[in-house]
Amino acid sequence: MSILSPLAERMRPLTLDDYKGQDHLLKDGASLRRALDSGLIPSMIFWGPPGVGKTTLAHLIANHLKRPFHVLSAISSGVKDVREVIQKVENAGMFRQSGTILFIDEIHRFSKAQQDSLLGAVEKGVVTLIGATTENPSFEVISALLSRSQLYTLVGHTKESLLEILHKAIKEDTVISQKEIVLKETNALLAISGGDARKLLNVFEIIVGTFRDEKKITITDEIVLSTAQQSVAMYDKDGEQHYDIVSAFIKSIRGSDPNGAIYWLARMVEGGEDPKFIARRLIISASEDIGLANPNALLIANNSFQAVVNVGWPEARLILAQCTIYLANSPKGNGSYMAINRAQSLVKETGNLGVPLPLRNAPSKLMKELGYGEGYKYSHDFPGNFVQQDFLPEEVAGTNFFKAGSSPKEKEVENNIAELWGKRYSK
Repeated sequence: MSILSPLAERMRPLTLDDYKGQDHLLKDGASLRRALDSGLIPSMIFWGPPGVGKTTLAHLIANHLKRPFHVLSAISSGVKDVREVIQKVENAGMFRQSGTILFIDEIHRFSKAQQDSLLGAVEKGVVTLIGATTENPSFEVISALLSRSQLYTLVGHTKESLLEILHKAIKEDTVISQKEIVLKETNALLAISGGDARKLLNVFEIIVGTFRDEKKITITDEIVLSTAQQSVAMYDKDGEQHYDIVSAFIKSIRGSDPNGAIYWLARMVEGGEDPKFIARRLIISASEDIGLANPNALLIANNSFQAVVNVGWPEARLILAQCTIYLANSPKGNGSYMAINRAQSLVKETGNLGVPLPLRNAPSKLMKELGYGEGYKYSHDFPGNFVQQDFLPEEVAGTNFFKAGSSPKEKEVENNIAELWGKRYSK
C-alpha cells in the first residue's frame, strides 16, 4: 500500500498560473515575470520566511522554461555533492542542455568553502543557481556569490491567498474533497499559519483527520485551537500533588500570606524537592505577582537562586524561607504580566505582522536599498531624548497593553505613558 504524502505536498501547484502569492514578482510587468517571459534568467537567491513557496517556485521556473533541474539541500549536502552535479553537467558536453538549474535549499547553511565551490560554475554559466534562504543573504551568502545573483524577496502569504489555497485543497484534493467541509470560522487557522501555507495545510489536515469517520465537518476557531493544544505535553499524573503543592505555595505568596507560604515551603523541603525548582518558582512569582510594584523583588529572588545553587541542602532552606517571606510581604502588582498576556493574545489574533521599515536594522547596503531604517527618528537627537513615532505595526497601532492596578508604582508607569504619548496609545 502506498504511503499518502502530506496535504501540502499534494497541493503543490503544477504551473506558474496555479502559483499563489508573490504577485510583486510574478504579475505582468514584474521583474521576475519579465525575466521568465524572456526565457533568460539570472542566477537567483530567494529570500523569505518558511512556507511562502520558494522551493515550489524554483521547480515551476524549471518546468516553465523546460530546463534540466538538479536539487541539493544544504542540510545534507556538501562540496562533494556540489562538484558531482557540476561535473555531471560539464561531462554532458555537446549534449548538455543549456541553462541547467541547480537549486540549493537553505543555502545559508553552506559554509564559505561550500559556497565558494559554486562560483566557477555560476560565472561560466555551467549552471544557473537558484538558492533559497530564510536568513538575511547579506550576512549568510558570500558577497562574491550574491553579486553574481539576482535577489528576490518573497513575502508571507496574505489572508486572501491563504484562504484561496485552503479552498482549493477542500475542492480539489482527492482525500479532503471526499468530505463535506464547512469553514465556519478561519481566524484561528490563519493565525496559527503565520503566513506559512505549508503549516496552514498541515494543521488543516490534522484537524480533518480527527474527524475521519464523519462525512460533514464544520471548522470553527474553537475546534482548531483545541486540536492544536492536544499536541502540548501534559504533566505526568503521578506528579499531581507535586504541582498542587507548588500551586498552593505560589498562591499563598500572591495572597500576601507569609504563614501559608512558609508552610507549603516546608512541605516541599520535607518532601525532598529540588531546591533549584523552588527557587525558580520564586523568580517567576517575583515577576508575575509583584513586578513593577517592587522591582527589587526580582533582584532578591534571582540572587536567592544563585545562593541556593552555591550552598545546596540543608542550608538552602534558610535562603528560600527568607525570599518567600519577603515576597509574601511585598506590595503586589501584575501590570507587566497582564501586558504580555494582552500582547500575546493580539499576536495570536493578528498573526506575524511585518516590522515597519523604519524600525528594521540596516547594517548592509542591500538592506538600505530595500528601505530598511528609512524614516527612523533617533530619540537622542530630540529634546528630553524623546520623540513620538510609531513602534507598532500599522494594523495594531494605538494599542495600549499596560494597565495599572492599585499599586502606586504601576500608577507611575501608567501616568508616564500618558504624559509622553497622550492619546496615541488609547485603544
